[in-house]
Parts: sequence; structure tokens; C-alpha cells
Amino acid sequence: MARRSIPLLRSLWTLPSFNLTPTRSVTYMPRPGDGAPRAVTLIPGDGIGPLVTGAVEQVMEAMHAPLYFERYEVHGDMERVPEEVIQSIKKNKVCLKGGLATPMGGGVSSLNVQLRRELDLYASLVNCFNLPGLPTRHQDVDIVVIRENTEGEYSGLEHEVVPGVVESLKLITKFCSERIAKYAFEYAYLNNRKKVTAVHKANIMKLADGLFLESCREVSTKYPGIKYNEIIVDNCCMQLVSKPEQFDVMVTPNLYGNLVANTAAGIAGGTGVMPGGNVGADHAVFEQGASAGNVGNVNLVEQKKANPVALLLSSAMMLRHLQFPSFADRLETAVERVISDGKYRTKDLGGTSTTQEVIDAVIAALD
Repeated sequence: MARRSIPLLRSLWTLPSFNLTPTRSVTYMPRPGDGAPRAVTLIPGDGIGPLVTGAVEQVMEAMHAPLYFERYEVHGDMERVPEEVIQSIKKNKVCLKGGLATPMGGGVSSLNVQLRRELDLYASLVNCFNLPGLPTRHQDVDIVVIRENTEGEYSGLEHEVVPGVVESLKLITKFCSERIAKYAFEYAYLNNRKKVTAVHKANIMKLADGLFLESCREVSTKYPGIKYNEIIVDNCCMQLVSKPEQFDVMVTPNLYGNLVANTAAGIAGGTGVMPGGNVGADHAVFEQGASAGNVGNVNLVEQKKANPVALLLSSAMMLRHLQFPSFADRLETAVERVISDGKYRTKDLGGTSTTQEVIDAVIAALD
């Protein structure tokens, strides 16, 4: 299966291959010092988070990956992300996290959202693709959902006008719309993707989604080699479940991206196997791509049967982001071998394996 190079910053790119001998090629030329171990902030999170982040720690140790973790305990019922955690991410510039539980109602804000705002992680990227050996209703699915991560319905601008009447404001700005559109087209260009689809509801929200759409159109003119089209979000959901192979890169406002990414993940094999990350100009946080805030149910935690695949693949994205592409390749290849073999799979993939059994199989499959 072809490797997926997923650059998450403007400066991250892969050098072309140059055949030096009949059996050897150079795909990455490190700068002096690139091989030094890198510090990564680790937030195990709630629910299944400690299980799946623990899986990553074990696999990284088995690979002798050139990184080490600075662990911080953060939980969704905290009032805010502790300042020392924010400072650690700002220092290290990279974080790996499990899901943080978000209390329903009560005016308690999501720490997942707080973290993205504090670090200006304006782009969420979720790669939804078929894994060899994992049966799904649709084949040839390889969709990248790029979601604006800082505004829209997630702005948290709500108030009670009078008792029983709540007003919730959706904030869309030209700056953020242009920024996410540029990121989507740049991602497509650097990864040799052919098409970018903007998802919107501008037929109803003519000003807000209209501004988003206008921004995408303007940016598209600067990338004439990439096909650009648009789709209304309700039609998008229908098209996803009927003919998902038509989509390549999708760029969306905040809320739509959450819905589209989870739908695409379900089509391609489930949220338990889809990698993702959140990125800004200076920092990146890697986590399970779809349902990142989903911390699993109590049974998964008690039985230790959480699926670690999504976070393992997210950590491969992290390794490539850190300029360690060969380690990323090894990890992705090992995960794909385990999934293709089919002997060790968690319940969500039709098996009965525990988290640890999957981890042991991945470690055994490492080259």
C-alpha cells in the first residue's frame, strides 16, 4: 500500500527520490541535528486515552524512535488546561493526546476546544482511507477532511436572551476562511492530490457560509492545477454514503467538518482506525482523527479492549511531521500487516482482542 505523506506545516515537505544505485534511493536528506531525540508533550486523557497512548509509548520504545514524552495529567472535568501543559506544548511544539471528556451542558467548556484556541491550531486534518484486509461497504476511499478549527458554532458565543430563549452565534471571518482554504490547497498540492471540495450551507446561511465559500473560490484561483468544486453539506452527506470515492480533499467550516469526518471515517472502516491531527503555524497536536473527544465506554476501559490503531497511525503522522519518515513507514507498515492478517482485532473491527494483544502484534510485525 502506498505510503501517505501527511505534511501538517507549510515547511514540512518530502524530497523527491533520486536513484543512486539500482537498489537504493534517498527520499529524505536530514539537516545536521535532525536525528536528535525530540521531546513530545503527552496527555493520556480520559477513558480509553491512557490505554491507547500507552500503546504508542510501547511501540515507540520497541522501535527505538528518537523521541521521548513529557507526561501531563489533564482531565475533561478541569476548569481549564493547566498553564504548565500549555507551556510544555509551546516549548516542544508537538503533543500527542488521548480524548478529553466534555461534560454535557452546565456551561463547562471543552478542554479539547480550549487547547486548539490557546495554541491557534486552526486546521484539523483527518485522513479516512481503506485499510487492506478490513472489509467495508465501499472501496477506493481515500479522503482527507480539512476542517477550520477555531470559529463557527464552536466559538462558544451563547447567552440566554430571556428565560427559555437561548441565542447561539456562529462566527465566520474572512481571515480564518482564507487561512483554512490556503492550507487545504497547499496540502493538496504538496501531496499530489487532484481535487479540493468546499462543503457549505450558503444556500441558507448566505452571509456566513457565503463568506467561507467566497474565500475558498478566491484561493482556488491561485492553484490552477487542482480541480475545485463545491457541495452543500446535506448533499455531501448523501454523496459520502453512496459514492465516497468521488471525494479527495474536503475543506469545511468547523461544525460541518466534525460531521463529515466522522461520516467518512465510518465509511472507511470506523473511527478506531482513522488518524488525525490539529495544526497551527507553530504547534501540532496529534490525536484520534474522528470522534477525538470520544473517550469510549466503561466496558472498553474495564476489559482493556480499546482499539489503539487510530492513535498509532496518528503517531506515525507525528513521526513524519518530526522529520523521522523511516520510523513512520515502519509503524504504518506494521499496523497494516496486523489489520490485513486479521488475527488480532478489537471488537469494533469484528475481533475479540485486547489492546495489549494488538500492541504485541504490531511490535512483532515491525521490520
